[in-house]
Amino acid sequence: MLSDQHGRPLASLRLSVTDRCNLRCSYCMPESDYAWLPESSILSPDELARVARVFSSLGVRKVRLTGGEPLLRPELSEIVRRIASVGGVGEVALTTNGVLFAEQAAALRDAGLKRVTFSLDTLDAARAKELSRTTRLADVFAGLERAYDLGYRETKINTVVMRGINDDELVKILDFGRRVDAEVRFLEYMDVGGATHWSMSQVVPKGEILAHLEKAKGKAQPLGTDGPAPATRYRLADGTTFGIVASTTEPFCMRCDRARVTADGVYFPCLYAEKNIDLRTRIRQNASDDELAQVLEEAWRARNDRGAEVRAALKTRDVLIPASRLRENTHWEMHTRGG
Repeated sequence: MLSDQHGRPLASLRLSVTDRCNLRCSYCMPESDYAWLPESSILSPDELARVARVFSSLGVRKVRLTGGEPLLRPELSEIVRRIASVGGVGEVALTTNGVLFAEQAAALRDAGLKRVTFSLDTLDAARAKELSRTTRLADVFAGLERAYDLGYRETKINTVVMRGINDDELVKILDFGRRVDAEVRFLEYMDVGGATHWSMSQVVPKGEILAHLEKAKGKAQPLGTDGPAPATRYRLADGTTFGIVASTTEPFCMRCDRARVTADGVYFPCLYAEKNIDLRTRIRQNASDDELAQVLEEAWRARNDRGAEVRAALKTRDVLIPASRLRENTHWEMHTRGG
């Protein structure tokens, strides 16, 4: 198994299919306007499948399609079909805000999509409009119901918890997740690229999230972590399970097995990484699969990134990249890196 400098294996790939998004969540895209990747730079379905094939040859078994909002990509079902047919890829999953999922759910399932994670930060329509600038919260609910009806299982809901914004909804969202057969994962607010309004005062740490839930629901039994998965999981007495992703206060860099590739084919070894490798140029200059694999193998073996741990160790912690600097390079943005 291919390992990096800390013995971490390469086992999963987060593959972005677009940098565009139909929401403007305050923790990810709070600014009024953004620079976008040129359309000509976006990888085609064939090129995306090729990236997946090369990573599979190096040990990747799970591919998660991200964005931006991946459901905005017109050929998404075809992309899923091609990646699902790559030998060695055992699972193709999707992270989505869910607004467009109901209408595409059947085609994606038939193409080979196995699992879906929905981003859902509030159950209140007025708050959703303020938090994400959307009036389509009902469509997200419909997407979750459609996922259940079509037989998607192990569905998850990701909720970014922000103090004074939605931290009063934790119990309601947990109960909602149980009703739609989706496990909720509460995420600490992260200071990644794009979070230009981030402050530590808005972070609700893992211990506080857990205490709030236990006050309402009783003692939660720790289930630990599922290998390299980011969430620490718990089970309540009524059988409800949930997870907490403590990326900000208790980073899990040493068990991270993820590679990231942007929609225009740029490889990043870490969500916080500055160094990257341009795969698109190599692909379009007719590099062979073996040549691409060699470049990626060397990069992974040299990987030493511990971005979240480095951030957590800072005495003074502020916004990672100010909005003015993000203008210089859209690859710093979360919606480009496929956070």
